[in-house]
Amino acid sequence: MTVKGSHLLFRFRGKSGREHEVGLTDQRIAKIVSNLQDLPGQNLFQYMNGAGEARDITSQDVNDYLRQISGDDFTAKDFRTWAGTLLTAIGLSVQPNFESKKQAKANIKNAVSAAAEVLGNTPAICQKCYVHPAVIEAYLNRTPIAGLTSARKSTGRWDLRAAEKTVLKFLRTQHRQDRNGR
Repeated sequence: MTVKGSHLLFRFRGKSGREHEVGLTDQRIAKIVSNLQDLPGQNLFQYMNGAGEARDITSQDVNDYLRQISGDDFTAKDFRTWAGTLLTAIGLSVQPNFESKKQAKANIKNAVSAAAEVLGNTPAICQKCYVHPAVIEAYLNRTPIAGLTSARKSTGRWDLRAAEKTVLKFLRTQHRQDRNGR
């Protein structure tokens, strides 16, 4: 972890020993992280308990916190799944039309690989664990997610809030159809 002014660079080993580097520029977060670095011990994410002892923040702590603030059974994996699903949906929306199953598989691989890169997973794990199957199924059925391409700005960048709303609406519709036996 490096903090220089408002710039942060996180370096860490993720699942399967994969090394990651994630940069961020945010003055407020940089100040918070800088203060955290002053805590004793070698792990960045810690807190001081009631007895004044430094305690590591575990994935269980994060998941307990998410459940507490949401009032529901959410975990960090839910956020990763949402990111994988959204990024894959966006990636598929910009793939060219396919003429064969082979080309469709290649297009899916491209979209999932891009999402996997962001999540720091292999494409196989990303598709298996972090992409809602309805997104892939819709693409294979040549059913575009209505309104998704309009979330792309004229600059080529995406309005992620609009894209999220569109993908969420699509998934809710799919869920209702599945519940009602299509």
